[in-house]
Amino acid sequence: MTIDNFSNSQSTRKTVVTAVDGGVVAAQHKRGAQIGAEILSAGGDAIDAAIATSFAMGVLEPWMSGPAGGGAMMIYRADEDRTYSINFGMRSPAGLDLADYPLSGTGVAGDLFPWARVVGDRNQIGGGAIAVPGTVAGMELAFNRFGTMAWRDLVSPAAKLAGDGLPVDWYAALLIAASTRELAKNPTAAETFLEDGQWPTIAGWTALSDKRINLDKMAATLQRIADKGAREFYEGELAAEIVADVQAVGGSLSLDDMKSYQATVSDPLATSYRGGMVYTPASMTAGENLAECLALLEQQSFDGAMPGADAYGAYVTALKATYERRLRDMGDVDDSRAPTCTTHFSVTDRHGNMVAVTQTLLSIFGSKVVLPGSGLLMNNGILWFDPEQGKPNSLAPSKRCLMNVCPLIGHHKDQRFAIGASGGRKILPAVLQLTSFLMDFDMGFEDAFHQARLDYSGGDAVIIDQSLSDEIVRAISDRHHCVTTRRTVFPYAFACPAGVLNRGNINQGMTEIMSPWGDAVAETHTPIADK
Repeated sequence: MTIDNFSNSQSTRKTVVTAVDGGVVAAQHKRGAQIGAEILSAGGDAIDAAIATSFAMGVLEPWMSGPAGGGAMMIYRADEDRTYSINFGMRSPAGLDLADYPLSGTGVAGDLFPWARVVGDRNQIGGGAIAVPGTVAGMELAFNRFGTMAWRDLVSPAAKLAGDGLPVDWYAALLIAASTRELAKNPTAAETFLEDGQWPTIAGWTALSDKRINLDKMAATLQRIADKGAREFYEGELAAEIVADVQAVGGSLSLDDMKSYQATVSDPLATSYRGGMVYTPASMTAGENLAECLALLEQQSFDGAMPGADAYGAYVTALKATYERRLRDMGDVDDSRAPTCTTHFSVTDRHGNMVAVTQTLLSIFGSKVVLPGSGLLMNNGILWFDPEQGKPNSLAPSKRCLMNVCPLIGHHKDQRFAIGASGGRKILPAVLQLTSFLMDFDMGFEDAFHQARLDYSGGDAVIIDQSLSDEIVRAISDRHHCVTTRRTVFPYAFACPAGVLNRGNINQGMTEIMSPWGDAVAETHTPIADK
């Protein structure tokens, strides 16, 4: 039995952010959302704001995502009334040698995936875990297709953020402390994030503090990308420096890997649901699993104005069905209890354009390697692959990674919404339930984000928010092994969503209510130069 020390009377709420004739950005860090909102205020559209937010989030939450990661993006263009999908997932290097990943025979890896353990955890920590990054290419593709502002103006704000240093509050210190042992193994990571080999201290019980982590090298790297363009990251001197530093710590990344990497744009997977439409990435994500769940849900009708036992029971049934297929056929078999390092943000502008972006390093702090030249924290995308051969997702050279991300754009009645979440395999259950809250029950955006959720993501138990009614808990427990838990700031038993919603000239934004940094920010119509 788990001991619960937390207050029963305390409640946490966030207020939906609403803009009339203006755009909104919702992100896991309010300063990232502010950067995006300033781009909207300066005349940029949703794509411009998303690119600026992407680079900013890599500075504000460097352990969650960044230029050296990957992800997926959903785009809605109002003038075309058309939705696009951009995939910028990571890829294994062409020179990867399977012999470098021998099985240890000592059980399973202890991070995100229960693969057989590799000697020295080479596929999880260190240079051997680093895959070809895709985030910069994804932003470049979106910019080339739809951007309206200068590339430099979209990337430079992140460089300035990095130059100011990363503030260390209690939440940052907590996240760093949780990974101190592994960060200490890489000299540059330890120098960047730790103090004398330990997590950074913060002020005392009641004192104020402005302690900051020095990110000057990252700032210089971002400014190079801003000034010279995205190709500098993949083909220029910066690319050569990144490759040399990765190889120096045992990675197989090559300059050819960087030069040949391309993000892709395609039509999304379109799913009709309750008279509306839901659009998700078509491949190498959880998009097709969401579509499968919605097809199962649409076979049922739900009683009541609010989700009850029948709805939550249907969510579990659908999730169990799709995860059985995903784990069997798609090969993505991660441990839903492990810490993931993903971020999600959504943007809508004054014209009704929308963007939903989920980007990641995979594990929290990725490979735990910070490159000494560029100051970039690198991904550990190789961990996405099963090191045993003959499996659905076995490790191989030049292979795309299967991701859990599920950015979504939905259209129902008179409203359109762009949502997504971070949280590894917990992403799909959260996005499914939010979609149902909005489309099955016509819930307002604020109510949908506050509504209690459950999680089933392929493990042994259904995890139920203990604030759900006894009737719902009993109904689920009668059919499934269940665990009840509290929705807290840390650790997250459920995914961490963010989203925006458009209805006519009204835009709204919300983020996970328990996320201490997350917020939605509306544009001010005040140009950046006047601030």
